Amino acid sequence: MKKLLLPLIFGLFLLVPIVTFAHQPKQSLIYLRIYEKTGIEGRFEVNANELVNVFGLDVGLHPSMEQVRPYQEKIQAYLLENAKFSSELGAYQIVFTGEISKLNLSYGDFVNFHFRLENSENLPDSLTLDYDAFFDEDPTHMCLVAMEYNWKAGLINNEHIVALYLSEGERNGTFSIKETSLWKGFLAMVQQGIWHIWIGMDHILFLVALILPSVVRRRKKNGVTGEFTNNGKFNIWGWEPVKKFRPAFIYILKIVTFFTIAHTITLSLASLEIINLPSRVVESIIAFSVGLAAFHNIRPIFKGEDWVIAFVFGLFHGFGFASVLGDLGFKGEYLSLSLVGFNVGVEIGQIAIIALIFPILYFIRNNKYYSRFLVWLSVVLIVISAYWLIERAFDIDLPLDEFINRNILYPVANFVGLK
Repeated sequence: MKKLLLPLIFGLFLLVPIVTFAHQPKQSLIYLRIYEKTGIEGRFEVNANELVNVFGLDVGLHPSMEQVRPYQEKIQAYLLENAKFSSELGAYQIVFTGEISKLNLSYGDFVNFHFRLENSENLPDSLTLDYDAFFDEDPTHMCLVAMEYNWKAGLINNEHIVALYLSEGERNGTFSIKETSLWKGFLAMVQQGIWHIWIGMDHILFLVALILPSVVRRRKKNGVTGEFTNNGKFNIWGWEPVKKFRPAFIYILKIVTFFTIAHTITLSLASLEIINLPSRVVESIIAFSVGLAAFHNIRPIFKGEDWVIAFVFGLFHGFGFASVLGDLGFKGEYLSLSLVGFNVGVEIGQIAIIALIFPILYFIRNNKYYSRFLVWLSVVLIVISAYWLIERAFDIDLPLDEFINRNILYPVANFVGLK
């Protein structure tokens, strides 16, 4: 058993929490979103240090929105005075939407002031920014400008590719927004699909639960899993390894195919706004699906028909993927290419996950402890599923899920260049 656990433990320790952020205490940031039909939107991200030092606000490093809101107009007026956007088509008026939000960081929160550039529907080739905010008060201050969203430039949910660095000695700059192509946008959607299957731990664990039995088959014997019969006796079930690669591979192929068909259907329906389900319901069912698939490994629900679970719950996973597009600020631009690209990315991501896990399962299938490993891992998956279900169904903010995302999944994605 130790030989089986050591590689798994070692694999977990490879996921070292190396969190990197573009945000630093003495920075302000401007994120822009470039839309082909509706123009340019954006937000100023101002660190709480600047609210304290520049505006003299007694709000601390972790202000609430209620503390900031009385000073919102004063801060926005300061930004209007010190930030000017222009292009070869002329100057643009910054219009604040009234929305403010916040990014929580340990060394000081960033308060976000959302805006749009008036009359920017006719997109220019490049933008010029003249920026004087905070430099006089703090010569070490820096301003970073990034295009967070520009479909044809291949930038979607971008944080780390900076278009412009401004400092006390260089307060203006120009950057292109039209070095674009449909191919860049398509590849960006593929990348987002890969990224969101990899950070979607619930999707990953659902697949893991489904493929654990791929290299073994059930048989009655004195083993470790079982079920109660009608007369109250306990039938012990064991497992025997598959003798050849082909049946295990066909099992995997069937599971992946039905899961793919299902989530493609609902991803398309939701993105086309034909069917929409409440996010809370969808996410709760996705959490439940992990536990049900794991329970099926201990006590079969659909004997010999594991694909039924993959298909039925794959429909709800598709709705989950669709909500991701909304979180990315997707507004239906190049809808067909976006859906195809995102779905291709999801498939690549899940194939990569299976390609990593399946050979290991096939290699260790003859180990006498594999049955116990399968059962106990399924039990762990049931516990995790219950945790997520409670969190999502009752809208309770439990800390462990965010901790895993922030300290394990995001750093790994940063490392491999997906985020």
